[in-house]
Amino acid sequence: MRVLVCWMLGLVGWVCAQPNVVFVITDDQGYGDIACHGHPYVKTPHLDKLVSESVNLDDYHVFPTCSPSRASILTGHWANRTGVWHTINGRSLLREGEVTVAEMFKEAGYATGIFGKWHLGDAYPFRPQDRGFSEVYVHGAGGVGQTPDVWDNAYFGGGYYHNGKKVRAEGFCTDVFFAEGRRFIRECVKEERPFFAYISTNAPHGPLHCPEKYLDLYQGKPARQAAFYGMISNIDENVGSLRAELKSLAVERDTIFIFTTDNGTATGESVFNAGMRGKKNSEYDGGHRVPFIIHWPGGEMQSRRHVRTLTHAVDVTPTLLDLCGVRGSEGVKFDGVSVKDLMLGKDEGWPERYLITDSQRVVDPVKWRKSAVMTQGWRLVNGKELYAIEEDPGQRNDVAGQHPERVAAMREAYESWWAELEPSYKNSAAFVLGDAKASEVLLTAHDWISERMPPWNQAGVRGLEKWVCDKVDAYWYVDVKVAGVYELELRRWPQETQLAIGAGMAAGAGVPGASRAFRETKGAAIPVVGAQLLVNGVSVADFEVNAEDDCVRKRVHLAEGKQKLGGVFKLASGKQVGVCYLTVRKVEQ
Repeated sequence: MRVLVCWMLGLVGWVCAQPNVVFVITDDQGYGDIACHGHPYVKTPHLDKLVSESVNLDDYHVFPTCSPSRASILTGHWANRTGVWHTINGRSLLREGEVTVAEMFKEAGYATGIFGKWHLGDAYPFRPQDRGFSEVYVHGAGGVGQTPDVWDNAYFGGGYYHNGKKVRAEGFCTDVFFAEGRRFIRECVKEERPFFAYISTNAPHGPLHCPEKYLDLYQGKPARQAAFYGMISNIDENVGSLRAELKSLAVERDTIFIFTTDNGTATGESVFNAGMRGKKNSEYDGGHRVPFIIHWPGGEMQSRRHVRTLTHAVDVTPTLLDLCGVRGSEGVKFDGVSVKDLMLGKDEGWPERYLITDSQRVVDPVKWRKSAVMTQGWRLVNGKELYAIEEDPGQRNDVAGQHPERVAAMREAYESWWAELEPSYKNSAAFVLGDAKASEVLLTAHDWISERMPPWNQAGVRGLEKWVCDKVDAYWYVDVKVAGVYELELRRWPQETQLAIGAGMAAGAGVPGASRAFRETKGAAIPVVGAQLLVNGVSVADFEVNAEDDCVRKRVHLAEGKQKLGGVFKLASGKQVGVCYLTVRKVEQ
Protein backbone atom coordinates (compact mmCIF):
# COMPACT_ATOMS: atom_id res chain seq x y z
CA MET A 1 0.00 0.00 0.00
CA ARG A 2 1.17 3.51 -0.74
CA VAL A 3 2.78 5.09 2.32
CA LEU A 4 1.83 8.72 2.89
CA VAL A 5 4.50 10.84 4.48
CA CYS A 6 3.25 14.37 5.07
CA TRP A 7 4.42 17.76 6.17
CA MET A 8 2.87 21.15 6.71
CA LEU A 9 3.06 23.83 4.02
CA GLY A 10 2.46 27.13 5.77
CA LEU A 11 -1.06 27.17 7.23
CA VAL A 12 -2.77 25.03 4.62
CA GLY A 13 -3.59 21.33 4.99
CA TRP A 14 -1.41 18.34 4.58
CA VAL A 15 0.55 17.46 1.50
CA CYS A 16 1.33 14.00 0.25
CA ALA A 17 5.09 13.32 0.11
CA GLN A 18 4.67 11.67 -3.29
CA PRO A 19 2.28 13.83 -5.30
CA ASN A 20 1.14 12.52 -8.64
CA VAL A 21 2.09 14.42 -11.79
CA VAL A 22 -0.07 14.96 -14.86
CA PHE A 23 1.94 16.72 -17.55
CA VAL A 24 -0.07 17.82 -20.60
CA ILE A 25 1.94 19.21 -23.51
CA THR A 26 0.45 20.17 -26.87
CA ASP A 27 2.14 20.58 -30.23
CA ASP A 28 2.43 23.91 -32.10
CA GLN A 29 0.06 25.82 -29.80
CA GLY A 30 1.44 29.25 -28.93
CA TYR A 31 1.06 31.51 -25.92
CA GLY A 32 -1.59 33.52 -27.72
CA ASP A 33 -3.71 30.49 -28.65
CA ILE A 34 -5.68 30.54 -25.37
CA ALA A 35 -8.72 32.77 -24.90
CA CYS A 36 -7.75 34.30 -21.55
CA HIS A 37 -4.38 35.39 -22.98
CA GLY A 38 -6.25 37.85 -25.15
CA HIS A 39 -7.26 35.86 -28.22
CA PRO A 40 -10.28 37.42 -29.95
CA TYR A 41 -12.28 34.27 -30.59
CA VAL A 42 -10.68 30.91 -29.71
CA LYS A 43 -12.89 28.96 -27.29
CA THR A 44 -10.90 27.50 -24.37
CA PRO A 45 -13.13 27.72 -21.26
CA HIS A 46 -11.41 24.85 -19.42
CA LEU A 47 -7.91 26.24 -19.99
CA ASP A 48 -9.15 29.68 -18.96
CA LYS A 49 -10.43 28.18 -15.70
CA LEU A 50 -7.13 26.35 -15.19
CA VAL A 51 -5.22 29.62 -15.64
CA SER A 52 -7.46 31.28 -13.03
CA GLU A 53 -6.67 28.54 -10.52
CA SER A 54 -2.96 28.12 -11.12
CA VAL A 55 0.54 29.53 -11.01
CA ASN A 56 1.46 30.84 -14.46
CA LEU A 57 5.04 31.18 -15.66
CA ASP A 58 4.59 34.21 -17.91
CA ASP A 59 8.16 34.38 -19.22
CA TYR A 60 8.77 30.67 -19.82
CA HIS A 61 10.72 29.61 -22.93
CA VAL A 62 11.34 26.40 -24.84
CA PHE A 63 13.06 25.74 -28.17
CA PRO A 64 11.38 26.89 -31.38
CA THR A 65 10.56 23.34 -32.56
CA CYS A 66 9.17 20.23 -30.95
CA SER A 67 11.87 17.54 -30.47
CA PRO A 68 14.44 19.91 -28.95
CA SER A 69 11.88 21.28 -26.48
CA ARG A 70 10.80 17.80 -25.44
CA ALA A 71 14.39 16.64 -25.00
CA SER A 72 15.13 19.62 -22.78
CA ILE A 73 11.92 19.32 -20.74
CA LEU A 74 12.46 15.61 -20.07
CA THR A 75 16.17 15.80 -19.16
CA GLY A 76 16.86 19.26 -17.70
CA HIS A 77 19.62 19.67 -20.30
CA TRP A 78 20.13 22.00 -23.23
CA ALA A 79 18.63 20.26 -26.24
CA ASN A 80 21.90 20.55 -28.16
CA ARG A 81 23.67 18.73 -25.36
CA THR A 82 21.27 15.79 -25.71
CA GLY A 83 21.93 15.43 -29.45
CA VAL A 84 18.45 16.72 -30.33
CA TRP A 85 18.53 19.88 -32.43
CA HIS A 86 16.25 18.89 -35.30
CA THR A 87 13.02 16.95 -35.79
CA ILE A 88 14.33 14.59 -38.54
CA ASN A 89 17.69 13.55 -40.12
CA GLY A 90 18.71 11.42 -37.14
CA ARG A 91 18.93 14.57 -35.01
CA SER A 92 15.73 13.95 -33.05
CA LEU A 93 17.21 10.94 -31.22
CA LEU A 94 17.76 11.41 -27.49
CA ARG A 95 21.38 10.40 -27.10
CA GLU A 96 22.25 7.34 -25.00
CA GLY A 97 23.35 8.32 -21.51
CA GLU A 98 20.74 11.03 -21.14
CA VAL A 99 18.54 10.27 -18.14
CA THR A 100 14.90 11.27 -18.38
CA VAL A 101 12.63 12.50 -15.63
CA ALA A 102 10.54 9.37 -16.28
CA GLU A 103 13.52 7.19 -15.35
CA MET A 104 14.01 9.14 -12.14
CA PHE A 105 10.34 8.92 -11.19
CA LYS A 106 10.26 5.21 -12.03
CA GLU A 107 13.26 4.64 -9.77
CA ALA A 108 11.35 6.43 -7.00
CA GLY A 109 8.44 4.01 -7.29
CA TYR A 110 6.15 5.90 -9.64
CA ALA A 111 4.18 4.36 -12.46
CA THR A 112 5.22 6.25 -15.59
CA GLY A 113 3.06 6.57 -18.69
CA ILE A 114 3.27 8.39 -22.01
CA PHE A 115 0.27 8.94 -24.26
CA GLY A 116 0.60 10.52 -27.70
CA LYS A 117 3.76 12.10 -29.03
CA TRP A 118 7.31 11.09 -28.07
CA HIS A 119 9.40 12.23 -31.08
CA LEU A 120 12.78 11.32 -29.62
CA GLY A 121 13.33 8.06 -31.49
CA ASP A 122 11.30 5.07 -32.71
CA ALA A 123 13.86 2.25 -32.54
CA TYR A 124 16.04 0.85 -29.78
CA PRO A 125 17.51 2.41 -27.66
CA PHE A 126 15.52 5.60 -28.22
CA ARG A 127 11.93 4.45 -27.68
CA PRO A 128 10.01 5.74 -24.65
CA GLN A 129 9.96 2.23 -23.15
CA ASP A 130 13.76 2.35 -23.28
CA ARG A 131 13.82 5.70 -21.47
CA GLY A 132 11.79 5.21 -18.33
CA PHE A 133 8.15 4.86 -19.38
CA SER A 134 6.45 1.70 -18.11
CA GLU A 135 3.18 2.32 -19.99
CA VAL A 136 3.51 3.50 -23.59
CA TYR A 137 0.71 4.41 -25.99
CA VAL A 138 2.11 6.51 -28.85
CA HIS A 139 2.12 7.28 -32.54
CA GLY A 140 5.37 7.11 -34.49
CA ALA A 141 7.84 9.96 -35.02
CA GLY A 142 6.61 13.53 -34.66
CA GLY A 143 3.03 13.15 -35.81
CA VAL A 144 0.26 10.85 -36.91
CA GLY A 145 1.00 9.70 -40.45
CA GLN A 146 4.71 10.35 -40.41
CA THR A 147 7.02 7.70 -41.86
CA PRO A 148 7.64 5.55 -38.73
CA ASP A 149 3.94 5.63 -37.80
CA VAL A 150 1.35 2.93 -38.45
CA TRP A 151 0.87 2.90 -42.23
CA ASP A 152 -1.91 5.08 -43.64
CA ASN A 153 -2.64 6.56 -40.22
CA ALA A 154 -4.59 9.79 -40.20
CA TYR A 155 -6.04 11.68 -37.24
CA PHE A 156 -9.13 9.43 -37.06
CA GLY A 157 -9.12 5.70 -36.34
CA GLY A 158 -6.11 3.76 -37.54
CA GLY A 159 -3.68 2.44 -34.99
CA TYR A 160 -0.98 3.23 -32.46
CA TYR A 161 1.86 1.51 -30.62
CA HIS A 162 0.90 0.17 -27.19
CA ASN A 163 3.93 -1.08 -25.29
CA GLY A 164 5.67 -1.82 -28.57
CA LYS A 165 2.77 -3.58 -30.33
CA LYS A 166 0.45 -2.15 -32.95
CA VAL A 167 -3.14 -1.82 -31.79
CA ARG A 168 -6.27 -0.58 -33.52
CA ALA A 169 -7.99 2.59 -32.34
CA GLU A 170 -11.31 4.34 -32.84
CA GLY A 171 -11.92 8.06 -32.67
CA PHE A 172 -9.96 11.28 -33.03
CA CYS A 173 -6.30 11.05 -32.00
CA THR A 174 -6.42 13.62 -29.17
CA ASP A 175 -9.48 11.94 -27.67
CA VAL A 176 -7.71 8.58 -27.85
CA PHE A 177 -4.57 9.83 -26.10
CA PHE A 178 -6.48 11.50 -23.27
CA ALA A 179 -8.68 8.42 -22.87
CA GLU A 180 -5.62 6.19 -22.56
CA GLY A 181 -4.10 8.63 -20.08
CA ARG A 182 -7.25 8.54 -17.96
CA ARG A 183 -7.26 4.73 -18.07
CA PHE A 184 -3.68 4.68 -16.80
CA ILE A 185 -4.51 7.12 -14.00
CA ARG A 186 -7.53 5.06 -12.88
CA GLU A 187 -5.39 1.94 -12.74
CA CYS A 188 -2.73 3.69 -10.68
CA VAL A 189 -5.31 5.08 -8.24
CA LYS A 190 -6.80 1.62 -7.83
CA GLU A 191 -3.33 0.24 -7.09
CA GLU A 192 -2.62 3.18 -4.72
CA ARG A 193 0.54 3.91 -6.66
CA PRO A 194 1.84 7.42 -7.43
CA PHE A 195 1.92 8.21 -11.12
CA PHE A 196 3.63 10.38 -13.70
CA ALA A 197 1.29 10.72 -16.69
CA TYR A 198 2.80 12.48 -19.70
CA ILE A 199 -0.05 13.28 -22.09
CA SER A 200 1.53 14.67 -25.21
CA THR A 201 -0.79 15.52 -28.09
CA ASN A 202 0.26 15.82 -31.72
CA ALA A 203 -2.50 18.42 -32.11
CA PRO A 204 -2.75 21.18 -33.17
CA HIS A 205 0.22 20.29 -35.40
CA GLY A 206 -0.64 19.92 -39.06
CA PRO A 207 -2.12 18.35 -41.06
CA LEU A 208 -5.02 20.42 -39.75
CA HIS A 209 -7.76 17.86 -39.06
CA CYS A 210 -10.43 17.70 -36.38
CA PRO A 211 -13.98 16.45 -35.82
CA GLU A 212 -16.75 18.38 -37.52
CA LYS A 213 -18.30 19.53 -34.24
CA TYR A 214 -15.16 21.58 -33.50
CA LEU A 215 -14.91 22.91 -37.03
CA ASP A 216 -18.48 24.12 -36.57
CA LEU A 217 -17.39 26.29 -33.62
CA TYR A 218 -15.50 28.48 -36.09
CA GLN A 219 -17.91 28.77 -38.98
CA GLY A 220 -17.11 31.79 -41.12
CA LYS A 221 -13.39 31.67 -40.34
CA PRO A 222 -10.81 30.65 -42.95
CA ALA A 223 -10.55 26.87 -43.21
CA ARG A 224 -7.05 26.61 -41.74
CA GLN A 225 -7.96 28.76 -38.77
CA ALA A 226 -11.17 26.82 -38.16
CA ALA A 227 -9.30 23.51 -38.11
CA PHE A 228 -6.41 24.80 -36.01
CA TYR A 229 -8.62 26.40 -33.38
CA GLY A 230 -11.03 23.47 -33.56
CA MET A 231 -8.17 21.17 -32.56
CA ILE A 232 -7.37 23.50 -29.65
CA SER A 233 -11.00 23.54 -28.49
CA ASN A 234 -10.94 19.74 -28.59
CA ILE A 235 -7.80 19.75 -26.43
CA ASP A 236 -9.50 22.19 -24.08
CA GLU A 237 -12.51 19.89 -23.67
CA ASN A 238 -10.20 16.96 -22.93
CA VAL A 239 -8.34 18.99 -20.31
CA GLY A 240 -11.67 19.70 -18.63
CA SER A 241 -12.67 16.02 -18.68
CA LEU A 242 -9.30 14.97 -17.28
CA ARG A 243 -9.49 17.47 -14.42
CA ALA A 244 -13.02 16.31 -13.65
CA GLU A 245 -11.81 12.71 -13.49
CA LEU A 246 -9.04 13.62 -11.06
CA LYS A 247 -11.69 15.16 -8.81
CA SER A 248 -13.97 12.14 -9.08
CA LEU A 249 -11.05 9.88 -8.16
CA ALA A 250 -10.35 12.12 -5.14
CA VAL A 251 -6.73 12.68 -6.17
CA GLU A 252 -6.88 16.28 -7.44
CA ARG A 253 -5.42 17.71 -4.22
CA ASP A 254 -2.41 15.41 -4.37
CA THR A 255 -1.82 15.82 -8.11
CA ILE A 256 0.43 18.36 -9.79
CA PHE A 257 -1.34 19.27 -13.03
CA ILE A 258 0.72 21.04 -15.70
CA PHE A 259 -0.33 22.39 -19.06
CA THR A 260 2.26 23.68 -21.51
CA THR A 261 3.23 23.58 -25.19
CA ASP A 262 6.37 22.74 -27.14
CA ASN A 263 6.97 25.85 -29.27
CA GLY A 264 5.33 28.98 -30.59
CA THR A 265 2.20 28.93 -32.68
CA ALA A 266 2.41 27.34 -36.11
CA THR A 267 -0.84 28.70 -37.52
CA GLY A 268 -2.27 31.42 -35.29
CA GLU A 269 0.27 34.24 -35.50
CA SER A 270 -1.70 36.18 -38.10
CA VAL A 271 -4.77 36.20 -35.84
CA PHE A 272 -3.28 36.84 -32.39
CA ASN A 273 0.25 36.38 -31.06
CA ALA A 274 0.11 38.20 -27.71
CA GLY A 275 2.09 41.09 -29.18
CA MET A 276 5.11 38.94 -29.97
CA ARG A 277 7.22 38.72 -33.11
CA GLY A 278 7.79 35.34 -34.73
CA LYS A 279 6.15 31.93 -34.78
CA LYS A 280 7.28 28.31 -34.67
CA ASN A 281 10.93 27.96 -35.75
CA SER A 282 11.68 31.64 -35.03
CA GLU A 283 14.41 32.94 -32.76
CA TYR A 284 12.14 35.81 -31.73
CA ASP A 285 9.93 35.38 -28.65
CA GLY A 286 6.90 34.28 -30.66
CA GLY A 287 8.83 31.14 -31.57
CA HIS A 288 9.68 30.00 -28.06
CA ARG A 289 7.76 31.84 -25.32
CA VAL A 290 4.85 29.54 -24.44
CA PRO A 291 2.37 29.01 -21.59
CA PHE A 292 3.34 27.02 -18.51
CA ILE A 293 0.46 26.55 -16.09
CA ILE A 294 0.81 24.55 -12.85
CA HIS A 295 -2.04 23.66 -10.51
CA TRP A 296 -1.51 21.82 -7.22
CA PRO A 297 -4.05 22.41 -4.44
CA GLY A 298 -1.98 20.47 -1.93
CA GLY A 299 1.08 22.59 -2.68
CA GLU A 300 -0.33 26.13 -2.40
CA MET A 301 -0.81 26.40 -6.15
CA GLN A 302 -4.56 26.61 -6.49
CA SER A 303 -5.15 30.34 -7.06
CA ARG A 304 -4.07 32.62 -9.89
CA ARG A 305 -0.54 33.92 -9.58
CA HIS A 306 1.79 35.18 -12.29
CA VAL A 307 5.55 34.65 -12.24
CA ARG A 308 7.27 37.28 -14.38
CA THR A 309 10.78 35.92 -13.82
CA LEU A 310 12.50 34.34 -16.83
CA THR A 311 12.35 30.53 -16.84
CA HIS A 312 13.23 27.82 -19.37
CA ALA A 313 12.50 24.23 -20.39
CA VAL A 314 15.78 23.15 -18.73
CA ASP A 315 14.16 24.06 -15.39
CA VAL A 316 11.26 21.60 -15.69
CA THR A 317 12.94 18.36 -14.62
CA PRO A 318 14.79 19.79 -11.59
CA THR A 319 11.60 21.56 -10.53
CA LEU A 320 9.46 18.41 -10.76
CA LEU A 321 12.01 16.45 -8.75
CA ASP A 322 12.07 19.19 -6.12
CA LEU A 323 8.27 19.43 -5.89
CA CYS A 324 7.88 15.66 -5.54
CA GLY A 325 10.86 14.97 -3.30
CA VAL A 326 12.42 12.66 -5.88
CA ARG A 327 16.18 12.36 -6.02
CA GLY A 328 17.94 12.92 -9.32
CA SER A 329 20.09 10.18 -10.78
CA GLU A 330 23.60 10.01 -9.44
CA GLY A 331 26.08 11.95 -11.53
CA VAL A 332 23.47 13.92 -13.48
CA LYS A 333 24.05 17.67 -13.39
CA PHE A 334 21.23 19.79 -14.74
CA ASP A 335 21.58 22.83 -16.95
CA GLY A 336 18.42 24.23 -15.35
CA VAL A 337 17.43 24.88 -11.76
CA SER A 338 14.38 24.26 -9.63
CA VAL A 339 11.98 27.20 -9.82
CA LYS A 340 9.82 25.91 -6.96
CA ASP A 341 10.49 29.06 -4.94
CA LEU A 342 9.30 31.24 -7.81
CA MET A 343 6.15 29.17 -8.04
CA LEU A 344 5.55 29.76 -4.33
CA GLY A 345 6.07 33.51 -4.69
CA LYS A 346 9.56 33.58 -3.22
CA ASP A 347 11.45 35.56 -5.85
CA GLU A 348 13.51 37.81 -3.59
CA GLY A 349 17.20 37.57 -4.42
CA TRP A 350 16.63 35.45 -7.52
CA PRO A 351 19.89 35.59 -9.48
CA GLU A 352 20.26 36.94 -12.99
CA ARG A 353 20.74 34.10 -15.48
CA TYR A 354 21.58 33.81 -19.15
CA LEU A 355 19.32 31.32 -20.92
CA ILE A 356 19.67 30.28 -24.55
CA THR A 357 17.40 28.92 -27.22
CA ASP A 358 18.12 28.23 -30.86
CA SER A 359 16.57 26.61 -33.90
CA GLN A 360 19.17 24.62 -35.78
CA ARG A 361 17.21 22.25 -38.05
CA VAL A 362 20.41 21.25 -39.85
CA VAL A 363 22.51 18.09 -39.75
CA ASP A 364 25.24 19.71 -37.66
CA PRO A 365 24.77 22.82 -35.49
CA VAL A 366 25.93 26.18 -36.80
CA LYS A 367 27.19 28.78 -34.35
CA TRP A 368 24.74 31.65 -33.71
CA ARG A 369 22.18 30.12 -36.07
CA LYS A 370 18.66 31.38 -35.25
CA SER A 371 19.68 31.95 -31.64
CA ALA A 372 18.44 34.03 -28.73
CA VAL A 373 20.38 34.77 -25.57
CA MET A 374 17.89 35.75 -22.87
CA THR A 375 18.22 37.44 -19.53
CA GLN A 376 15.63 39.25 -17.46
CA GLY A 377 14.21 42.00 -19.66
CA TRP A 378 16.62 41.53 -22.58
CA ARG A 379 17.02 39.42 -25.73
CA LEU A 380 20.12 39.18 -27.91
CA VAL A 381 19.03 37.71 -31.26
CA ASN A 382 21.53 36.06 -33.62
CA GLY A 383 24.38 37.63 -31.69
CA LYS A 384 23.63 41.08 -33.12
CA GLU A 385 20.16 42.45 -32.36
CA LEU A 386 19.34 43.59 -28.81
CA TYR A 387 15.80 44.15 -27.56
CA ALA A 388 14.53 45.59 -24.27
CA ILE A 389 11.72 43.08 -24.12
CA GLU A 390 9.53 44.73 -21.46
CA GLU A 391 9.42 48.01 -23.35
CA ASP A 392 9.42 46.37 -26.79
CA PRO A 393 7.70 42.94 -26.59
CA GLY A 394 7.25 42.95 -30.37
CA GLN A 395 11.04 43.17 -30.83
CA ARG A 396 10.89 45.98 -33.39
CA ASN A 397 13.50 48.36 -32.01
CA ASP A 398 17.08 47.05 -32.07
CA VAL A 399 19.00 48.92 -29.34
CA ALA A 400 22.32 47.06 -29.66
CA GLY A 401 24.14 50.28 -30.53
CA GLN A 402 22.96 51.91 -27.31
CA HIS A 403 24.08 49.08 -25.00
CA PRO A 404 27.42 47.73 -26.22
CA GLU A 405 28.41 46.44 -22.77
CA ARG A 406 25.22 44.40 -22.44
CA VAL A 407 25.68 42.99 -25.94
CA ALA A 408 29.25 42.01 -25.06
CA ALA A 409 28.14 40.27 -21.85
CA MET A 410 25.40 38.34 -23.60
CA ARG A 411 27.72 37.35 -26.44
CA GLU A 412 30.23 36.11 -23.88
CA ALA A 413 27.53 33.96 -22.26
CA TYR A 414 26.74 32.39 -25.63
CA GLU A 415 30.42 31.83 -26.43
CA SER A 416 30.87 29.94 -23.17
CA TRP A 417 27.71 27.91 -23.79
CA TRP A 418 28.81 27.01 -27.32
CA ALA A 419 32.35 26.11 -26.28
CA GLU A 420 31.00 23.75 -23.64
CA LEU A 421 28.54 21.99 -25.95
CA GLU A 422 30.40 21.98 -29.27
CA PRO A 423 32.59 18.90 -28.58
CA SER A 424 29.44 16.81 -28.07
CA TYR A 425 28.08 17.60 -31.55
CA LYS A 426 30.35 15.00 -33.12
CA ASN A 427 28.86 12.28 -30.91
CA SER A 428 25.95 11.36 -33.16
CA ALA A 429 23.20 9.28 -31.62
CA ALA A 430 23.44 5.73 -33.00
CA PHE A 431 20.86 2.99 -33.37
CA VAL A 432 22.09 -0.08 -31.51
CA LEU A 433 22.31 -3.37 -33.41
CA GLY A 434 22.97 -6.79 -31.93
CA ASP A 435 21.74 -6.05 -28.41
CA ALA A 436 19.73 -8.79 -26.70
CA LYS A 437 17.10 -6.21 -25.75
CA ALA A 438 16.23 -5.64 -29.41
CA SER A 439 16.90 -8.57 -31.70
CA GLU A 440 15.21 -6.75 -34.58
CA VAL A 441 15.54 -3.04 -35.35
CA LEU A 442 13.51 -1.14 -37.94
CA LEU A 443 15.14 1.94 -39.45
CA THR A 444 13.08 4.37 -41.53
CA ALA A 445 13.73 7.20 -43.95
CA HIS A 446 12.58 9.70 -41.31
CA ASP A 447 16.03 9.29 -39.72
CA TRP A 448 18.22 9.36 -42.81
CA ILE A 449 21.26 11.50 -42.13
CA SER A 450 21.53 13.59 -45.26
CA GLU A 451 21.98 17.19 -46.28
CA ARG A 452 18.67 16.78 -48.05
CA MET A 453 15.33 16.64 -46.19
CA PRO A 454 14.25 12.98 -46.08
CA PRO A 455 10.75 11.60 -46.77
CA TRP A 456 9.77 12.18 -43.14
CA ASN A 457 6.06 11.55 -43.65
CA GLN A 458 4.09 8.93 -45.54
CA ALA A 459 3.23 11.35 -48.33
CA GLY A 460 6.97 11.41 -48.97
CA VAL A 461 7.16 7.62 -49.13
CA ARG A 462 4.23 7.61 -51.53
CA GLY A 463 5.89 10.35 -53.59
CA LEU A 464 9.34 8.82 -53.43
CA GLU A 465 10.04 9.73 -57.06
CA LYS A 466 10.90 13.22 -55.76
CA TRP A 467 13.94 11.70 -54.01
CA VAL A 468 15.34 10.00 -57.13
CA CYS A 469 18.85 11.35 -57.80
CA ASP A 470 22.19 10.50 -59.35
CA LYS A 471 23.74 9.34 -56.08
CA VAL A 472 22.11 8.85 -52.68
CA ASP A 473 24.03 10.37 -49.78
CA ALA A 474 21.68 9.22 -46.99
CA TYR A 475 22.63 6.77 -44.26
CA TRP A 476 21.73 5.66 -40.72
CA TYR A 477 24.30 5.89 -37.97
CA VAL A 478 24.45 2.58 -36.11
CA ASP A 479 26.44 1.03 -33.29
CA VAL A 480 27.03 -2.68 -33.79
CA LYS A 481 27.44 -4.13 -30.30
CA VAL A 482 28.37 -7.63 -31.45
CA ALA A 483 30.26 -8.33 -34.65
CA GLY A 484 28.76 -11.03 -36.84
CA VAL A 485 26.31 -11.84 -39.61
CA TYR A 486 23.15 -9.74 -39.82
CA GLU A 487 20.16 -10.14 -42.10
CA LEU A 488 19.08 -6.86 -43.66
CA GLU A 489 15.66 -6.48 -45.24
CA LEU A 490 15.20 -3.56 -47.64
CA ARG A 491 11.77 -2.13 -48.50
CA ARG A 492 10.27 0.88 -50.25
CA TRP A 493 6.81 0.22 -48.72
CA PRO A 494 6.26 -0.97 -45.14
CA GLN A 495 5.78 -4.70 -44.63
CA GLU A 496 2.03 -4.50 -43.87
CA THR A 497 1.28 -3.24 -47.42
CA GLN A 498 2.80 -6.34 -49.06
CA LEU A 499 3.40 -4.18 -52.15
CA ALA A 500 6.24 -4.80 -54.56
CA ILE A 501 9.15 -2.39 -54.22
CA GLY A 502 8.52 -0.79 -57.59
CA ALA A 503 4.71 -0.77 -57.38
CA GLY A 504 2.50 2.27 -57.15
CA MET A 505 -0.31 2.83 -54.65
CA ALA A 506 -3.75 4.38 -54.95
CA ALA A 507 -4.54 7.54 -53.00
CA GLY A 508 -6.23 6.97 -49.65
CA ALA A 509 -9.31 8.53 -48.09
CA GLY A 510 -9.44 12.04 -46.70
CA VAL A 511 -10.58 13.16 -43.24
CA PRO A 512 -12.38 16.27 -41.92
CA GLY A 513 -10.25 19.40 -41.78
CA ALA A 514 -8.42 22.00 -43.81
CA SER A 515 -5.60 20.01 -45.39
CA ARG A 516 -4.92 16.70 -47.09
CA ALA A 517 -4.06 13.66 -45.07
CA PHE A 518 -0.65 12.22 -45.95
CA ARG A 519 -2.36 9.12 -47.30
CA GLU A 520 -4.22 11.16 -49.91
CA THR A 521 -1.00 11.32 -51.97
CA LYS A 522 -0.95 8.80 -54.80
CA GLY A 523 2.02 6.44 -54.67
CA ALA A 524 4.04 6.50 -57.86
CA ALA A 525 5.54 3.35 -59.35
CA ILE A 526 9.34 3.36 -59.50
CA PRO A 527 11.20 0.98 -61.88
CA VAL A 528 13.62 -0.57 -59.37
CA VAL A 529 16.03 -3.13 -60.85
CA GLY A 530 18.70 -3.47 -58.19
CA ALA A 531 19.76 -2.70 -54.63
CA GLN A 532 22.93 -2.00 -52.75
CA LEU A 533 24.05 -2.03 -49.13
CA LEU A 534 26.81 0.31 -48.01
CA VAL A 535 28.86 0.52 -44.86
CA ASN A 536 30.77 3.73 -44.36
CA GLY A 537 30.09 4.60 -48.00
CA VAL A 538 31.54 1.35 -49.37
CA SER A 539 29.35 -1.28 -51.04
CA VAL A 540 29.17 -4.57 -49.13
CA ALA A 541 26.42 -6.12 -51.25
CA ASP A 542 25.03 -5.45 -54.73
CA PHE A 543 22.10 -7.49 -56.05
CA GLU A 544 19.17 -7.59 -58.47
CA VAL A 545 15.55 -6.83 -57.62
CA ASN A 546 12.73 -8.69 -59.37
CA ALA A 547 9.53 -6.86 -60.31
CA GLU A 548 7.38 -8.89 -57.88
CA ASP A 549 9.69 -8.54 -54.85
CA ASP A 550 8.11 -6.72 -51.91
CA CYS A 551 11.54 -6.68 -50.24
CA VAL A 552 15.04 -7.95 -50.72
CA ARG A 553 17.06 -9.66 -47.99
CA LYS A 554 20.77 -9.95 -47.72
CA ARG A 555 23.09 -11.34 -45.07
CA VAL A 556 26.26 -9.40 -44.47
CA HIS A 557 28.98 -9.38 -41.86
CA LEU A 558 29.06 -6.24 -39.75
CA ALA A 559 32.09 -5.35 -37.69
CA GLU A 560 31.74 -4.17 -34.12
CA GLY A 561 31.50 -0.44 -33.53
CA LYS A 562 29.85 2.69 -34.86
CA GLN A 563 29.40 2.99 -38.61
CA LYS A 564 27.30 4.49 -41.39
CA LEU A 565 24.78 2.02 -42.79
CA GLY A 566 23.11 2.85 -46.10
CA GLY A 567 20.58 1.22 -48.41
CA VAL A 568 19.99 2.18 -52.05
CA PHE A 569 17.57 1.08 -54.75
CA LYS A 570 18.86 1.28 -58.32
CA LEU A 571 16.54 2.34 -61.13
CA ALA A 572 16.50 1.24 -64.77
CA SER A 573 17.57 4.78 -65.70
CA GLY A 574 20.81 4.42 -63.74
CA LYS A 575 19.62 6.77 -61.03
CA GLN A 576 19.11 5.90 -57.35
CA VAL A 577 16.67 6.36 -54.51
CA GLY A 578 17.10 5.59 -50.82
CA VAL A 579 15.60 2.61 -49.00
CA CYS A 580 12.65 3.79 -46.88
CA TYR A 581 12.45 0.84 -44.47
CA LEU A 582 15.45 -1.23 -43.40
CA THR A 583 15.02 -4.07 -40.90
CA VAL A 584 18.17 -5.45 -39.26
CA ARG A 585 18.29 -8.83 -37.47
CA LYS A 586 21.23 -10.55 -35.81
CA VAL A 587 21.46 -14.13 -37.12
CA GLU A 588 24.83 -15.48 -36.00
CA GLN A 589 28.00 -14.39 -34.26
